[in-house]
Amino acid sequence: MSQPRPASLIEVIGRGRPGDASFVANAAHRIALSELASKKSLEAGPLMRDRCVLLATVSQLATVLALVALDGLVRRIVICTPDLSQEHIELAIKDAGIDLIVTEGGRLRPDVGGGLPVMPCGEHLRHDRNDGGEPIATEWVLFTSGSTGRPKMVVHSLATLMGAVGDGVGSGDVPPVWSTFYDIRRYGGMQVLLRALACGGSMVLSDSSESPAHFLQRVGRAGVTHISGTPSQWRRALMSGAAGSMAPRYIRLSGEAADQAILDNLARHFPHAQVAHAFASTEAGVAFDVRDGKAGFPITLLSAEGPVQLRVEDGSLQIRSERIATRYLGAETTMLAGPNGFVDTGDIVEQRGDRYLFVGRRNDIINVGGLKVHPGAVESVINRHPAVSMSRVSSRRSPITGSIVIADVVLRGEDSSSAAVETTLMEFCRQSLPPHEVPVSLRIVQSLALSASGKLARHYA
Repeated sequence: MSQPRPASLIEVIGRGRPGDASFVANAAHRIALSELASKKSLEAGPLMRDRCVLLATVSQLATVLALVALDGLVRRIVICTPDLSQEHIELAIKDAGIDLIVTEGGRLRPDVGGGLPVMPCGEHLRHDRNDGGEPIATEWVLFTSGSTGRPKMVVHSLATLMGAVGDGVGSGDVPPVWSTFYDIRRYGGMQVLLRALACGGSMVLSDSSESPAHFLQRVGRAGVTHISGTPSQWRRALMSGAAGSMAPRYIRLSGEAADQAILDNLARHFPHAQVAHAFASTEAGVAFDVRDGKAGFPITLLSAEGPVQLRVEDGSLQIRSERIATRYLGAETTMLAGPNGFVDTGDIVEQRGDRYLFVGRRNDIINVGGLKVHPGAVESVINRHPAVSMSRVSSRRSPITGSIVIADVVLRGEDSSSAAVETTLMEFCRQSLPPHEVPVSLRIVQSLALSASGKLARHYA
């Protein structure tokens, strides 16, 4: 018989039965997990009950402490991502009915909120959770990671956020030490944090000011056993030269399609680790993870029984499960799920043999003379070349075809300006791709920018 759903994050930590060595840490501070639920982080108490709170922190560790203090006590927590603009914060305050701001110094302009009460939050402040009331079913509001326009606010409960935690990853006699390149204020990072707290393990938080090499070295010193990130973040990690600083048992990729090249490279660098890739989104939650070392997912998942149902409609992956967010929140919203309960992810897949492979996003298609080009599918081919570390495919306007395909490529090793390598790559593309998908120009670059959510930053002309 399964346990009842936890009423609050404090209860999650208690059920995890953390050991004396379990901790949550950033680069400067470490807090024992056994003490986390009683750690003093806010001047909170009865006056906090049933509030709608905007949580705008500087450090991820302060975020953890505030979430533990607030969940089950307040009605709603809107968790601001570190890159959220002051303008979008103002809109969120209005649309979410915020009546209290919890923040650290320097995160918000003094005039943000228009006179709403502000409560300081940090790693050494105090709170009193003994207000005598029953736990409230707190709404957790996360922002989507869209690269353009206003991010949407997505409403989750603790139950929907923890829906995938019981999949067996991280279970065992020895509690794992988790880490992630993600920020925990985003859905992917939140998933890792909840896994660590629920299994009595430890959590090593990332720091945006750190280089990939310094982060990996810190992860290695902390003895991290389970670590996750986007494929682009993992490509950067391998390029940093510091991958040997750690020895994980489990590596997970999510947030972007994991092509075969990055899966194979991680397997070579970490032969004793299980390499898995998961599909998840802020709206639809975690749909599945694949642990067989192959790109895409087996077609049998569409007929599998379990907590998640999948289907493919017009080439787009759709998901129905109890892990789906409750709704969007805001003045301008659209329906999250259709009348049948399925969420259309907008991720396009193609069946090849007994697997579905991800080829790109519906809104990322390049139209070349009426023929569709998915940048991700072209990148997966370019990334197969042994001289390539990572690539980004985009478009440029053309008076003849409307658009043409171009590519920026980061090479392995030191020979990053070799004309011979560029010529070889172009020939490789001609042999491996249909003519309309072959890049008209291929530029060798030193690096490729990532978005704030760790995904490859894309630009289209």
